[in-house]
Amino acid sequence: MKALIAMSGGVDSSVAALLTMRAGYECVGVTMKLFENEDAGEPQDRPCCSLSGAADAARVCADLKIPHYVFDFTEEFRQEVIERFAGAYERGETPNPCIDCNEFLKFGRLLDRARQMGFDKVVTGHYAVIKDGCRLMRAADTAKDQTYFLYSMTPDQLRHVDFPLGALTKPEVRAIAAEAGFVTAKKAESQDICFVTKGGYAAFIEGYRGKAAVPGSFVDTEGHRLGEHRGIMHYTVGQRKGLGVALGRPVFVKEIRPETNEVVLTDEAEIFSERIEVANINWIGAEDRPLSRLSRAEVAIRYGAVPAPATICADPGAPEPDAGRAYIVFDAPVRAPAKGQAAVFYIGNEVLGGGRIIG
Repeated sequence: MKALIAMSGGVDSSVAALLTMRAGYECVGVTMKLFENEDAGEPQDRPCCSLSGAADAARVCADLKIPHYVFDFTEEFRQEVIERFAGAYERGETPNPCIDCNEFLKFGRLLDRARQMGFDKVVTGHYAVIKDGCRLMRAADTAKDQTYFLYSMTPDQLRHVDFPLGALTKPEVRAIAAEAGFVTAKKAESQDICFVTKGGYAAFIEGYRGKAAVPGSFVDTEGHRLGEHRGIMHYTVGQRKGLGVALGRPVFVKEIRPETNEVVLTDEAEIFSERIEVANINWIGAEDRPLSRLSRAEVAIRYGAVPAPATICADPGAPEPDAGRAYIVFDAPVRAPAKGQAAVFYIGNEVLGGGRIIG
């Protein structure tokens, strides 16, 4: 059995490679070259998508005495991740590029290439569990669980993928790496978005697009002007800090209106919602699952959020249930659901699927 190990140069993928070797696989390490940081005026030395990451992955592969290669996916990453990221913020949405990277790159282009090359498995350092060959389950380390980013996977993909870290905690992973003498054992984790460094995501988009954000108006829910904002890409739903407007009371972003270039501010109580609309739903193992067969689940509306009990229902105005679109009605209001983020469905520890929030 042959396994292709996706190695970013971090501790998780290093240990995933070691555990896969111990499981008896013939292993090859590969680092995906995803982004030319200097193209947007960013430094080259990054923990992910970087020259230093590829070098660390190569050193771990040398320690394990397995081959290491670099696959150039920069154009695919630009089209499928960076363009989607920039476009979402320009539309007033809050994207999650890690989800797109998993869907289109790791378990899209990389998995396709691995299968063409005759590999039986693609292995990553995600904290998740595959049960019965094709069911996606939460990781043992709930603080590190990454199933939120994996909801778009299919049973066929899951049958050709392995997550060796699913039963381990982060301290256990670091201990294994230290015992093996890996250079990555104490390496800091990458934070936030791998291709965004100094200046934040808005500055990145301005540099990437080659133009500054257009200022506009802060307004209240009745349309009264409250001040001027720096451009809608600087704000996300639920944001309080960094607004740059003093109203004598705490205010939060309730809505972003790209069509009028307005950002709506309100009191915190008004950013809670009982209902959201979700599109492009992927049901793991049941692409045509009628919504009538699944009415109850727990739903996470952002990474790290505790899944909240909810009812999933079809559009009542549609002649037939639409498997790719649904309304989520929560038992209790949830804070600041944002367009562009994922809503991921769980029953207990199992991931049923999910979709993108559109309203």
